[in-house]
Amino acid sequence: MSFLCFFVVTTKKKFIISNQINQNTILMNLLSASFTTLMLMALLTIIPSSLVAQKQNTDKRYMHKEVIDDPYLPMLPKDYQTSPAYSSRSSIFFTTQVNVNEDGENILFDAANEPSIAFDPTNPDRIVIGWRQFDNVASNFRQAGYGYSTDAGLTWTSPEPIDAGVFRSDPVLEYDENGNFYYNSLTYNQYGDFITDIYRIEDGGVVWDNGTYAFGGDKQWMQIDRTGGIGNGNIYAFWTSYYSICNPDFFTRSIDEGDTYEDCVEILGNPYWGTVTVGPDGEVYTVGTTSNISAVVIKSTSAKDPDATVTWEEPTYVDLDGALTGWTNVNPAGLLGQAWIDVDRSEGPGRGNVYVLASVDRYSSSDPGDVMFARSTDGGLTWEAPIRINTDSSPYNYQWFGTMSVAPNGRIDVIWLDTREGNTNPYISALYYSYSDDQGDTWSANEKLSESFNPHLGWPNQNKMGDYFDMVSDNNGAHLAWANTINGEQDVYYGFISQSWYVGIGDKNEDDKLFSFINYPNPFSIKTTLRYEIDKSSLVNITVYDIYGNKVIVVTDEMQAAGIHNIVFNANELAKGIYFCKLTAGAKSETIKLTMIN
Repeated sequence: MSFLCFFVVTTKKKFIISNQINQNTILMNLLSASFTTLMLMALLTIIPSSLVAQKQNTDKRYMHKEVIDDPYLPMLPKDYQTSPAYSSRSSIFFTTQVNVNEDGENILFDAANEPSIAFDPTNPDRIVIGWRQFDNVASNFRQAGYGYSTDAGLTWTSPEPIDAGVFRSDPVLEYDENGNFYYNSLTYNQYGDFITDIYRIEDGGVVWDNGTYAFGGDKQWMQIDRTGGIGNGNIYAFWTSYYSICNPDFFTRSIDEGDTYEDCVEILGNPYWGTVTVGPDGEVYTVGTTSNISAVVIKSTSAKDPDATVTWEEPTYVDLDGALTGWTNVNPAGLLGQAWIDVDRSEGPGRGNVYVLASVDRYSSSDPGDVMFARSTDGGLTWEAPIRINTDSSPYNYQWFGTMSVAPNGRIDVIWLDTREGNTNPYISALYYSYSDDQGDTWSANEKLSESFNPHLGWPNQNKMGDYFDMVSDNNGAHLAWANTINGEQDVYYGFISQSWYVGIGDKNEDDKLFSFINYPNPFSIKTTLRYEIDKSSLVNITVYDIYGNKVIVVTDEMQAAGIHNIVFNANELAKGIYFCKLTAGAKSETIKLTMIN
């Protein structure tokens, strides 16, 4: 019955919008709708109940749709408050808040999520990140927020949103070989249909142009050819067909560096919630999920040719032993991530390998979320058995927002959010990382990069922390755009994962070895245990700060031996709220968040 209601509603929408349809066409559409509905209902009656009960994909395209629920609600001057922006550095990972005011401070009671990143290959100091900007958490009206850095991510400037006051969502950023930036932004036309505009920054500037109409639909993605071949500079974009302005077509390209975009074409296999990439010879790959399949990959060798019509090869189906999913407790109104595809463009032995990765709800176990990886060594024709990247022992943890990128030297970088240390709160997450430098044969140990946080904090009248992160890798490390609630709100961060601390697979430079620092329980009422490990005898200082950066108490300041240490911190003289606890051992430091409750 749900299929019947769904079909009639969408057909009705088409009738309202298409005023030029004549009565005969309407009658034929209705007859077709009735026939299709009867066929679907008949099929449902013959599917074994055991198969229906299995954890597998169904056609979920209609389940995700951006909608304007709330009117624009600005932050009134009388309500404008700030706090220190969060930043943390270790020998492995540097991260800092991006959506800040002109003084580099966090704006209280706003929100930001779904970040995407691009950096200038001609000047790596230039980085830009876009996100969904919510000016007031009391409204889920979002805009095209962005920020830029001219000092390799150390500091950020966040001007007012692109086309301020206009509903925009699902930002996707890209860059070309000349360092021009592109911002793909989802919005609505006057008829209520999804469309996208693509904005551009040229010549090393920081100001976006007026944007170019690029067809579009919900959950779009974009990639630019930087191979130096016949398709160099081509822009490729696709989106979910169900909410396409040119349904059933849902792919476009630009062959003039974004001045115009060609009429839409259909992609075989109908992928959605996915990404697009370009291989070393200019071949175009798309990936997404589809009905009853973990992932589907479709390749085009004609899209690179400006004089050719875009055609697609037959889809190949990728077994990730699980279904892309969402709407679970950890991210109730959002996805657990999308499907990622990337290609080895190095001159090494893996050149041309195609990789797919996603966070999936496993078929073969009860695990609700694992980061699964698959490899093709023949241009996507066949796929090897999937590999599980996260190595936690529990089948009940969520590994979500799995994200992948491949460096020019062929190294594969993977990050995800992980609930393995949630203790009494199953949603508490931290950022984790693993990499492979042998084409995915072996993987480094799972590394915890961030302190833990509660993703349910700071929701902007929308019960999710977005649907995706984004990452771009170079030979020195991985540049990450991600969101978290470490400061008690939902904000966007730049992160850099350094490769300089690795000597080889599984080995670290002992001089740069990171100490661990956690506390439990967290949240806590009066007492919490600070647990940390240092690799050599050091002067250890542990200081607690409030959310405004004021020093509250020094827990310890003394020489300590190498090894594991536990200190019970008694906070009975503190008011409930959020605090930051900074551990310094020699030249190294790490900061975690403490949440004190009643």
